[in-house]
Amino acid sequence: MPKTQSPPPAKSTVQPPPSPDSMTTETIGLVILAVGAVALLSVGQATPGAAPLLRQLSGWGAVPLSLAIMIAGLLLMVQRFVKITWRWPMIVGVELLLTGLLALTHLWWGGDDPLRWAQAGRGGGYLGWALSSLLHDSVGAGVSALLLIVMAGAGGYLILRPIWQWLLYYLLRALDWLRGEAPRFDPTAGRQLAAPPPAPVWEQNPLPVPPKPQPAAKRPATAPPKVGVQATARSAPPTAVAASSGEASAAETAAPLRPSPRPAAAAPAKAAEPAAPGRKPAMPARAAPPSPPAVVNPAAPPEPKLPPLSLLASDSTQRFGEATVREMANTIERTLAAFNVPAKVVNVNRGPTVTQFGVEPGFIERNGERYKVRVSKIERLSDDLALALAASSIRIEAPVPGRPYVGIEVPNPRSTLVTLRGVLESPEFQKIGSNLAVALGKDVSGAPVAADLSKMPHLLIAGATGAGKSVCINAIITSLLYKNTPDTVRFLMVDPKMVELPIYNGIPHLLAPVVTEVEDAVAMLTWATVQMDDRYRKFAEVGARNVASYNEKAAKRSDMTPLPMIVVIIDELADLMMSAPDDVERQICRLAQMARATGIHLVLATQRPSVDVVTGLIKANFPARIAFSVTTQIDSRVILDTPGAEKLLGRGDMLLMLSDSAKLRRVQGCYVSERETERVVAFWLKQAPPGDHKAPRPWAGLLEQREDDNELQEALGALQGRKRVSASLLQRQLRIGYPRAARLIEQLEAKGYVGPDEGGGRSRLVLLEEESEVADDGGDEGI
Repeated sequence: MPKTQSPPPAKSTVQPPPSPDSMTTETIGLVILAVGAVALLSVGQATPGAAPLLRQLSGWGAVPLSLAIMIAGLLLMVQRFVKITWRWPMIVGVELLLTGLLALTHLWWGGDDPLRWAQAGRGGGYLGWALSSLLHDSVGAGVSALLLIVMAGAGGYLILRPIWQWLLYYLLRALDWLRGEAPRFDPTAGRQLAAPPPAPVWEQNPLPVPPKPQPAAKRPATAPPKVGVQATARSAPPTAVAASSGEASAAETAAPLRPSPRPAAAAPAKAAEPAAPGRKPAMPARAAPPSPPAVVNPAAPPEPKLPPLSLLASDSTQRFGEATVREMANTIERTLAAFNVPAKVVNVNRGPTVTQFGVEPGFIERNGERYKVRVSKIERLSDDLALALAASSIRIEAPVPGRPYVGIEVPNPRSTLVTLRGVLESPEFQKIGSNLAVALGKDVSGAPVAADLSKMPHLLIAGATGAGKSVCINAIITSLLYKNTPDTVRFLMVDPKMVELPIYNGIPHLLAPVVTEVEDAVAMLTWATVQMDDRYRKFAEVGARNVASYNEKAAKRSDMTPLPMIVVIIDELADLMMSAPDDVERQICRLAQMARATGIHLVLATQRPSVDVVTGLIKANFPARIAFSVTTQIDSRVILDTPGAEKLLGRGDMLLMLSDSAKLRRVQGCYVSERETERVVAFWLKQAPPGDHKAPRPWAGLLEQREDDNELQEALGALQGRKRVSASLLQRQLRIGYPRAARLIEQLEAKGYVGPDEGGGRSRLVLLEEESEVADDGGDEGI
């Protein structure tokens, strides 16, 4: 045969002599391979050389970097024998992935001194420290982490792009074969990796491409196919490669019907059969029309929607550099050492307003023995530390709960604004499953702080003027408005100043407009106690222990209505205590003692935390308290039973005391601007029923009854020492009109205090029996 007379195979096996360039490349590859092997073997050893330098440069990345050097040298050595294609996108992807992971390691686990961590060859080394510090100081921790994750993800995409493109290509071919669109699919073709992969799905033409005309000899000589979607799909000529799902014909796109389970060979013969007489030919299938929208009852009110977070300002991160923190830590250590108090800064927590330095007391030698430095000696040096740090005031927490060090809280050179949106978006707030979750701020470590009002169960807020009480109340109200509809939470608000809370008038959550008068506030508290007693009676009827159990039973029965939570907010308690101290204290203490199970919670605020305003009974029933900046240590002891609030910085800086924690927690409160509040209120005003804010106050009858009771008590006082009384006498004594006096006479008669009308304009007989000596003023007295 001619093919057997080809040149002898010996000539094909003779290799040409290597060129000088190839020998140089192999030598360079051998050197690189040796350098990578030495670096890999010496990684982790303390001997000086290339390995410690590589460890400092890339941290844990020294191992993959050494392996990459060895692989590069090996490829250079064998490229004369094996054709190697350098895929630069994959190389760039490896570099991006490694660099991003090194920087992320240093950003998240860099500790208090990332530079020292890099010098020790830990984390991401100098490379990770440089990139993470640059991004952190420029855009903050959160944005830096996001950018580095995107960088690592882009590197992983470039590395795995050829692999997943091949997987996607053969997966689509397999799906087409299973659906019968490519009956000649050969599963072994997937092993022919030399064939170029198809273009990605997103790069293909999304419109159906008409098939190319085939020669007449290749077309099947059959009758015209039956009109229909399946016949149209089979009449198209097969392509060289199995068509992907994005290359389907227009008829298949319009009618996504499954192919017939019959064999493909029988399809043309079946299609050649004529249609049955009297039966219309099948029309092309069309897409099913969209289902008609559900009919909504126009009489039923629409379901209320919760406001979006876009109504609030975004969180901002402004942090000062590491050099400033190290300088402040060194100043603290030097100042303590100057007063013979050896100590070391072992931890640093940077918050939005203050930075907490964890100082571990050292040892001193006395008479040849070592003694631990007392914590009280560090506390006594607070003024000296404030002088050395040039700080307005510092607070010492000795010791920090659960930590073996003393916390020295120093004001930051630049404060960071804590927004309500940043706390509402935090996991700490989201994991609270209660509807009464409130956002409070961020602590000294920058962690968001949120609390459950149902577990407090009442909150007392105190602080000087301008310290941030009203902003804190607005943050609490806004937090509840973001989690609750009017069906779950209702508000009762009291604002004697008439400038802070009336902005919420009209929202559907209010049971009545904001109360601004003291008499109205007392009636409102009385009505709240009546509601509490009424709810307890409802609980007893159905066998429920609290409002949650009652609502669970109400959800299963049609004759019961779920009860919403009621939050009573009083912005200035001191004004009420000055006007009606007995009534206000009695009603507040009764609500605080018993209203928790009924779903009624109190939030009280005052700017004068004195003993006549925040009495012992009120403090005993309010275990959860917030203290803003106060003027004296006495005020701090009244509200918190301990000093410390007098050293706060103001403008939202507060100490938080919760019922489940014995230690105070320093928090920078959330800031809610007036414009943000207006946007949230406007959102709820659009969903409020028309005329809802014009409804009468539910305690209006109680207010009139209270006035009647007061006048009745005054009338009974006027009866003392008299034997007969008339309407004219009450008119003169009480200084009221005659109709009101006549109505009081009728009420006294109904209660049995005076006798019936004797006629003739005569006065009535007084039936009181307390007097031992009664003055007789004559039968015509008062006429």
